[in-house]
Amino acid sequence: MINIRLSTYKTGILLLLLTAGALLVHGYHPYAEDAEIYLPGVERILDPSLFPVGQEFFRSHASMTLFPNLVAFSLRVTHVPFEIGLLAWQIASIFLLLLACWQLSGLLFESARARWGSVCLIAALLTIPVAGTALYIMDQYLNPRNLAAFAAVFAVARILQKRYLRALAWIAFAACVHPLMWVFPFSFGALWLVIEQVERRKGWRLEGAGAQGSLVFLGISVAPSASPAYFYVQDWQWYEWVGIFAPLALLWWFARMARQKPLLARACRAFALYGVIYFLVALAVDLPAAFESLARIQPLRCLHLLYMFLFVCGGGFLGEYVLKDRAWRWLVLFVPLSIGMFAAQRSLFPASAHIEWPGRTPKNAWAQAFVWIRENTPTDAIFALDPDYMRLPGEGVIGFRCLAQRSRLADTVKDGGVVSMFPALADEWWEQVRAQSPWKNLQTAALPRLREKYKVSWVVVQQPGAAALTCPYQNAAVRVCRLE
Repeated sequence: MINIRLSTYKTGILLLLLTAGALLVHGYHPYAEDAEIYLPGVERILDPSLFPVGQEFFRSHASMTLFPNLVAFSLRVTHVPFEIGLLAWQIASIFLLLLACWQLSGLLFESARARWGSVCLIAALLTIPVAGTALYIMDQYLNPRNLAAFAAVFAVARILQKRYLRALAWIAFAACVHPLMWVFPFSFGALWLVIEQVERRKGWRLEGAGAQGSLVFLGISVAPSASPAYFYVQDWQWYEWVGIFAPLALLWWFARMARQKPLLARACRAFALYGVIYFLVALAVDLPAAFESLARIQPLRCLHLLYMFLFVCGGGFLGEYVLKDRAWRWLVLFVPLSIGMFAAQRSLFPASAHIEWPGRTPKNAWAQAFVWIRENTPTDAIFALDPDYMRLPGEGVIGFRCLAQRSRLADTVKDGGVVSMFPALADEWWEQVRAQSPWKNLQTAALPRLREKYKVSWVVVQQPGAAALTCPYQNAAVRVCRLE
């Protein structure tokens, strides 16, 4: 009993160290990208006076998940400052994903080195792109997908153990925090049960059947589309298509390598079949014009779960057959891999600190301006800024709403993405974007019209700005100006 406890503590400590290493490699940007969609919901629960205008552009997502309520409740109960709470949730999400992968790898492999190979590979590849889905294994900021990720892996582990009620509990948790990502572990569980029933009743084995069929799809060609690439598989680049089929081929290869490990072999074949089925679903909803609206469900986000399983398997095989007990081999593999992932993240956020620690003054000039706005303008202030501001060089894809905690008119990046999911908002969104466009050519005389129509009281303009405006704050990148 004592040895078991010591082993458990040792594993927990090593997973915590890996979590810290993953954070250092992949970085942390709490207000970046989709945080602009999800964090305002949390902030408004904590302070209902925020965002008197524009709630529809984040409430549409917030209404479909308990994520804002869960995070806000935890902050209220613990009385932890907002930014420290976000970081704690992010660290917990990474740790729980690694713990889930540790448990899953323990079902697939017997040796400790194989299990650590699985966990180390996942930790090193947290921010690898998942084909053309616009997803990472885990984002560099807190959002519902991060919570759904570890829940999905826990669910798969329980499915392989035939503990289906526990699997359903994890799937239910995933469904509470994300309206879509729970579907993938649930559908894998359903497929697993079907395979079990077929094998039990007919003595059939999922061996070579399907492997040849899955390769047939490599030759399929599709017509181009003008729709967003991450929605429609026919718009993906060739290397993104490789991101679909290379994992399927690897899984079938792993299944052949694992003939002495029946559960691992069956799971690899089942995930390969799972990927083929979802690829067919993606084609079915992408190609016919009548089903175009269904493409918004993005079936190929199934690859998120498939990639996590693939890396667990790949890391296990590496640990068991290649790295073994040679420390130098582990270093030769994971040090360059971690450096490469670190460099990739620095190239994505060159104007921001790699880890944006709570309470630190932001390095990014746009973030500095947004923090000044949060601390020096009234909560009912309404802002206008370039609708494409998140695409501007040096901006760092930092969300205005979530960091400044102030209302703004619609933008083309994140609000545009919301409209693609909720078309009923399209007219209002387009009207606000058009009123601010073209932002660079918007004359000072036109700004009062924004105040008159939308009650805009402040604007954020790039340097050198407009001389006629009263700007109580400025830095090297922007000016924050009041509309008199």
